[in-house]
Amino acid sequence: MKKKWILTTAAAAMLLTAASGVYAGAKLQEVKAYLNSGIQLKYNGTPVQPRDEKGNAVLPITYNGTTYLPVRAVGDVMGIAVSYNPETHTVELGEKSEGVSIAKGFESMYYTKDPAQTTYQGKDYKEAYFDNAGSKRSSSFMLFPKGKYQKLYLQVAAVGEDIDNFFIQDSEKDVKLKTEKLAVKDGLKTIVVDISGVNELFIYADLENKGALFVPLTTSYYK
Repeated sequence: MKKKWILTTAAAAMLLTAASGVYAGAKLQEVKAYLNSGIQLKYNGTPVQPRDEKGNAVLPITYNGTTYLPVRAVGDVMGIAVSYNPETHTVELGEKSEGVSIAKGFESMYYTKDPAQTTYQGKDYKEAYFDNAGSKRSSSFMLFPKGKYQKLYLQVAAVGEDIDNFFIQDSEKDVKLKTEKLAVKDGLKTIVVDISGVNELFIYADLENKGALFVPLTTSYYK
């Protein structure tokens, strides 16, 4: 029998997390299924081993002639962000329908709510990263998407002096995801970065003597 490959919320929730309370209120039906070690998975012709978020190998499940794949493991292989919303019992794949502001949980000595520093070109963004400490040096901060999102929409602006070296890096893999030059005349610039599977981001800029880096946190977001 030709097997169908499908993703289900029940299997997804089971493999997304083992935390207590995940199944509260979920509509579960007990079935007799089998872990199927005879099934091999290939992606674009290359054999792959599905693994959970801890790196452990996981197997497909066969039930009633249908094979169920571990959704998080398949998402990681295909570069698709996967997350589970326990409140709505929903598995979310790829970009979320609404953005999640990076302001939540943001920490830095240059984090500010001072209107004198959160206002850019006449608009008050309420919360911002604003590094204007002066002297030629680097400016950097960390973000922690924790593999829950598909993309980062980061707004940035060079103030006072152009920024010739700005990049966003996957800090765990030490891989640059995006490199940009920021000109003062360009104003606020939105940088879109694919961050599927990325847990930690390192954002870096070289600043000149009179240069500053402005990042509005409320309008920068994950999806």
